[in-house]
Amino acid sequence: MTLSVGVLMDPIGAIKTAKDTSFAMLLEAQRRGHALHYFEQGDLALRDGEPWARIAPLEVRDDLQHWYTLGPARWRDLRELDVVLMRKDPPVDAQFIYDTMVLEAAQRGGVTVVNDPRSLRDCNEKLFSLEFPQCIVPTLISRDAGELRQFTAEHGEVVLKPLDGMGGRGIFRARVGDGNLNSMLETLLGGGPHGEGRQFTVAQKFIPAISAGDKRILVIDGEPVPYALARIPQGDEFRGNLAAGGRGEGVPLSERDRWIVSQVAPELRRRGLLFVGLDVIGDYLTEINVTSPTCVRELDAQFGLNIAGQLFDAIERHVTGNRKA
Repeated sequence: MTLSVGVLMDPIGAIKTAKDTSFAMLLEAQRRGHALHYFEQGDLALRDGEPWARIAPLEVRDDLQHWYTLGPARWRDLRELDVVLMRKDPPVDAQFIYDTMVLEAAQRGGVTVVNDPRSLRDCNEKLFSLEFPQCIVPTLISRDAGELRQFTAEHGEVVLKPLDGMGGRGIFRARVGDGNLNSMLETLLGGGPHGEGRQFTVAQKFIPAISAGDKRILVIDGEPVPYALARIPQGDEFRGNLAAGGRGEGVPLSERDRWIVSQVAPELRRRGLLFVGLDVIGDYLTEINVTSPTCVRELDAQFGLNIAGQLFDAIERHVTGNRKA
């Protein structure tokens, strides 16, 4: 089966290929003989309700210096493609939402979009985990500083973070009596002139097991990759995010990890979320990453895996199913 595979991503010239999961997907697609096509956020359009994009043919190489070649771009109907990989990084802002609407039009025309555009809109990466209360620690999402202070007092030590953040940015650790708590809340809430918050803030009970790492568990079509990448904080830093200086160490999934996946997987399948990253600290699910999950290259390198190969097995099954339908 030869497919036309498009990718919507951030500028390919700026990626770090040794760590970039989108690049791993593109290498695997090309290895299978699929034709690659590239476009960015500014290349999407709707013409009388029909999805179009300014698309360039793409070739990739696993070369640190010269990893891609783009051909001349031209406007094409997106429905000419078989698959679109939606790999635009957050924030999930208004422009991202509009992108999913264009991709949904392509999906209605028979294109397999990974992940499902409607679910990208509906499944906020921090809110979505709350649909599985059996898997999470006490969590409050609020715009009210008083409620967030009360939550901190109730649980003694918490993590505070923005609802739309990524890569560890804007995350704070706060304790009861912390003199900086008000300042943290002002920063996160973006308070108005009368002290009201403008932005939702997430408060979660602090999980001491973060010292052993924030595990990224990759789930493909409801099935977990058997190893997770534990992102371990370094020095005095409490954040494990690789972007915040955490060290990545591959670990086998525990029984609890597999149980968490079993709780979440049916809903992932129902929503058309083919490639997802669960964040687990200790025994608890903290986030469900649906936009552009990462850590494929690191796990492949440590364990000799081909995670993108597993993903494309699933994608090809879905394309076949769509064609039969």
